[in-house]
Amino acid sequence: MRWKLLLSLGLLLSVLSQPVSAVTEEDFLVKTTEDLIDLCTVSESDELDEEAIHFCHGYLVGAYHYYKASTAGPEAEQMVCIPDPPPSREAAISMFIEWAKAHPQYMNELPVETEFRFLTETWPCK
Repeated sequence: MRWKLLLSLGLLLSVLSQPVSAVTEEDFLVKTTEDLIDLCTVSESDELDEEAIHFCHGYLVGAYHYYKASTAGPEAEQMVCIPDPPPSREAAISMFIEWAKAHPQYMNELPVETEFRFLTETWPCK
């Protein structure tokens, strides 16, 4: 009887000690802002932490670079005017994360739409 208890306890401990990922493969499809925020706020102990953080930064920077390229012409209308000097990438992403958390009504929207809501609200062009 005692060995059964020890075996059960051992099995329970082995299950509980397995790395658990709060980030899912589904999050990497970034269908919603919530998916992107999950990636951007991944725990360092998550087994997908490096992939999630790199994806988060790549997504946000890539969308912004596309915007800059699409508005580079002389007649293009700018919606976002980043200050000079600009915030660091890490600071801007942290600001976006905090802004998104403060605006849960956008968590089911496309992440790129939410990113540009944040950018145009934070750094609008005059």
